[in-house]
Amino acid sequence: MKTKELDTLFLEALKDIYYAERKILRALPKMARAAQSQELKQAFQTHRDETEGHKERLEQVFEMLGKRPSGKTCPAIDGIIEEGEEIMDTFKGAPALDAGLVAAAQAVEHYEMARYGTLCAWAEVMGMPDAASVLRQTLDEEKRTDELLNQLAEGTINRMALQAAE
Repeated sequence: MKTKELDTLFLEALKDIYYAERKILRALPKMARAAQSQELKQAFQTHRDETEGHKERLEQVFEMLGKRPSGKTCPAIDGIIEEGEEIMDTFKGAPALDAGLVAAAQAVEHYEMARYGTLCAWAEVMGMPDAASVLRQTLDEEKRTDELLNQLAEGTINRMALQAAE
């Protein structure tokens, strides 16, 4: 019985992150347009392309399960994206805009890393190494994106936001 329950939980989490990836695909171009730093614009554009691959990998996992890809509303990602939109509106043209965009993007990345980490662990324990491998590829990309955002923030973006405010 426990496996059935975990199977159901796994599928629900898969639907959740599928919905999230589709929402993120729509948000990233807006964030790229709003960003003032060329490096940040490029990071968002690159991650948009990667996110398309994340969606496709999720579709592979659904296929492995014999399920049609579908999402279920994820209030968590909706809220995180809404916060990002609020930052874009509130800080449009302001020196702190890019710092806020990085913070919003990292909130998204951390949510995704939590979801993918959990899905990888569950796939392993359920005896689905192929699914775990596919999901781990995405988890690794999310971690690299988070690290890039850290480097951008710590390298220039946070200081530029602070200096402009002085």
